[in-house]
Amino acid sequence: MKYLYTSLVLIATLLSASSINAQQTETEQVKKVIEDLFIGMKQGDSSLVSSLFRKDVRMLTSYTSPEGQPLLKEGSLQDFLIAIGTPHPNVWNEKIWNTEIQIDDNLAQVWTDYAFYVDDKFSHCGVDAFQLAKENDGQWKIVHLIDTRRKSPCKTP
Repeated sequence: MKYLYTSLVLIATLLSASSINAQQTETEQVKKVIEDLFIGMKQGDSSLVSSLFRKDVRMLTSYTSPEGQPLLKEGSLQDFLIAIGTPHPNVWNEKIWNTEIQIDDNLAQVWTDYAFYVDDKFSHCGVDAFQLAKENDGQWKIVHLIDTRRKSPCKTP
């Protein structure tokens, strides 16, 4: 009986460890999608950036008008890719920190602070909030991106 109990505890421990490792792997895959997005932006690589999104992605920006009114503006993946892929002399560098990733089954959510720089010059800051879904091929794709955008107050990494 003691052998059976020990065996069951060992099996449960191994299954639990396997589940934790699988979750860590999923977290690393989701994190890589977000990191690759910012690498693609910095390198002006619209092909890389395009590969990270579902074609039906929804992209929104929340900001405050000069009159103090909250505004929500919808963008498009196509316009975003054109902006990234059109040669520009400056490097777009979005630095992120305080990144939180949550995953349940085939849905992931990423919340991260950011500061956006053109070359080394600060432009704006805010929060990026991503939702990702796992596709049939096992790849994580961004299905929704909403960000806040402001000049101040801003924390920088």
